[in-house]
Amino acid sequence: LATTLAGPGPFTVFAPENSGFAALPPTTITALKLPENKAVLARILSYHVIQGALDFPTLKAQIAAGGGTARLTTVAGVPLTVQVFPLQAGGETLVLTGANGNKAYVTAADIKQSNGVFHVINGVLSPDGPAAQ
Repeated sequence: LATTLAGPGPFTVFAPENSGFAALPPTTITALKLPENKAVLARILSYHVIQGALDFPTLKAQIAAGGGTARLTTVAGVPLTVQVFPLQAGGETLVLTGANGNKAYVTAADIKQSNGVFHVINGVLSPDGPAAQ
């Protein structure tokens, strides 16, 4: 992922919180750390990166233009969907749905970086299969 992010940006990164990784089954974490699964881990991480800087207002505009859902193509080449999610305390956030149906919510938006924008999410998304559920 470092190689991707060092390339020509800007990028939007949906960065999982530590608790998102902690929610994965321990066997999944162990398996992803094995050298033979380096490509699998790289695919999962690149599934959290979008080419272009998409801040919260831009994402909301794309969601509105898409009739309530925006479909974003990740650096992994697999789309994920984004929708606005109302918060009980008022306001709203974004919910991302991975290719296998798992969801993650934005907990901190619009963290500007020199190569784009980061949004912190509360889960790990999977481009395929149940590996990162």
